[in-house]
Amino acid sequence: MGSPPASGWGALKLAFALVCEDARLDPAGRLDIRGVLHDLHAPGFPARQDRMVLVLVLEWDPGDQGRFSFKVDLLGPDQRPTLTVDGHTDVAPRPDGEAPPRTRLIMPLEGVVFPAPGGYSLRVRVKGRTLDGATLHLLEGDGSVQGTGDAGHG
Repeated sequence: MGSPPASGWGALKLAFALVCEDARLDPAGRLDIRGVLHDLHAPGFPARQDRMVLVLVLEWDPGDQGRFSFKVDLLGPDQRPTLTVDGHTDVAPRPDGEAPPRTRLIMPLEGVVFPAPGGYSLRVRVKGRTLDGATLHLLEGDGSVQGTGDAGHG
């Protein structure tokens, strides 16, 4: 790999990783994100979120090209994965002076179960590196998550 171009972009980075209500690319290729989720409330645990969308944007090293595997974990308060997404992406080379190559992942998630209250953090592993994304906080109380079991909740 050579040195980064004068434009200032360089090393692999996680531009962002979050969960939201909806996301899509608009006709101009811009990422449109609606309803970023920071906190969810549940009447009891385990709790189930019927639908949410995982959004991930990676910016690659200038010299990166080819197919790369990645793994996204949603780590629970105990630091164990509650949800894992394995995938790969193809990175095309970019000429000097252009924006860095990017991978944009928009993945709807259905029926995600949260076993306990607390922080659920996004962690991305790619190219032997670990990159941390946003944290979603699950709180006990009235809100948009429904309990999945009867374990004395309700």
